[in-house]
Amino acid sequence: MIAIHPTKGSFSDRWIAYCEKNSIPFKLINCYSNDIIKDLKGCSALMWHFSQNIPTDILLAKSLVFTCYQLGLKFFPDFNTSWHFDDKAAQKYLLEMSGTPFVPTWVFYNKKEATTWAKTTSFPKVFKLKGGAGAQNVVLVKSESQCIQLINKAFGRGFSNYDALGSLKERWRKYRKGLVGFYEVFKGVLRLYEKPPYTKVKGRDYGYVYFQEFIPNNDSDIRIIVIGENAFGIKRMVRENDFRASGSGSIVYDKSQIDERCVQLAFGLTQKLNAQCLAFDYVIDAQNNPLLIEISYGYAVAAYDQCEGFWDNQLNWYSGPFDHCGWMVELVAK
Repeated sequence: MIAIHPTKGSFSDRWIAYCEKNSIPFKLINCYSNDIIKDLKGCSALMWHFSQNIPTDILLAKSLVFTCYQLGLKFFPDFNTSWHFDDKAAQKYLLEMSGTPFVPTWVFYNKKEATTWAKTTSFPKVFKLKGGAGAQNVVLVKSESQCIQLINKAFGRGFSNYDALGSLKERWRKYRKGLVGFYEVFKGVLRLYEKPPYTKVKGRDYGYVYFQEFIPNNDSDIRIIVIGENAFGIKRMVRENDFRASGSGSIVYDKSQIDERCVQLAFGLTQKLNAQCLAFDYVIDAQNNPLLIEISYGYAVAAYDQCEGFWDNQLNWYSGPFDHCGWMVELVAK
């Protein structure tokens, strides 16, 4: 029996449909319940697509993952897949230790060390907060003075983890391109006055500062998702007059435009990390080598419905539609 925590718009809608279609026993549970451990009795696995933007998920999810890991209950996403979720600093250490080709990254927890580095490094660099998706809280730093301003703020009053004005501008851009309805713009206006509830749980980001090397001459990035022994991918174009591809909404599904070296690297790292499901974001450097930017277990489900097919772990290609959320169920059902 698989326990599924349902969340509207998440993987869970498709998990439920897959279980019903394939006669896989499941029951819906509430992971927020005080009786969650009692409710899991008799279940062989728990599946929960938890989010970095839901307050209760932030408070609870990783503790429940760790509990299931220690007690031997199958979980999706499991410990190896999710402990570094929405934490770019943690990913830096993990990816550097793994030896995978990774964009040079610096994290400082001391203002003096950060300032010294800023005075000796080259620019531009990319500033990020540890959390956030869709290119939120990402800034191109073009000069030493701008870098030091960010460092001073990081070790002063800190940063809000929600950029209300930037979010509104992004909603307006997508509305003009026909990617979202006007209601999204309206919500963005409201967010200027009332930030999302998750910001209260996360608090302000301060006491550290995070930079990555800027890899120039990329008009896109490559997103590869590995689930078990299969992978699929897309090419995400950068925004107009910008350098950010994540969350742009401009997607290329043509297989011929996806560098298979990224697929091979993604399979290798997923196996090395013993993870169930990981999304990898790659850019190409000046020497034409793929470099990994960051990883995540979660992704926007519907954005991948138009993929032309998928690869197996031997890089054999299979054309046609596939059920990637069904693969997740199979990982815990077997």
